[in-house]
Amino acid sequence: MSRRSSNQLVVPQAKAALDRMKFEVAQQFGIQLTEGYNGNITTREAGTIGGNITRTLVQLAEQQLGARR
Repeated sequence: MSRRSSNQLVVPQAKAALDRMKFEVAQQFGIQLTEGYNGNITTREAGTIGGNITRTLVQLAEQQLGARR
């Protein structure tokens, strides 16, 4: 089985913004992240970061869709 990630950004320029968001969310919850590999964090911590990023992105999309109407 390949270990290559199938996740690809639709807008590659968004990577920096997503990375900043990841570090901001981690800081809000007191989770220590480093640049690069963070295999030392727990699954719960990773889920907290990812879940809150998703929640924020959904809220932003809803606001943009609401503004278009």
